[in-house]
Amino acid sequence: MAANSNYKSAPRKKSKRERRNKIIVYIMIILMLVSTLTAGLAFII
Repeated sequence: MAANSNYKSAPRKKSKRERRNKIIVYIMIILMLVSTLTAGLAFII
């Protein structure tokens, strides 16, 4: 019985909130990379 319930819970869909949080994290990482690149360019110039 325990194996059956574990199998059913595995392919659960992600909620909208989880998906939104993931997108926000990715956007923040991209913005951080862009800001470090522009800071590096400003330092060189």
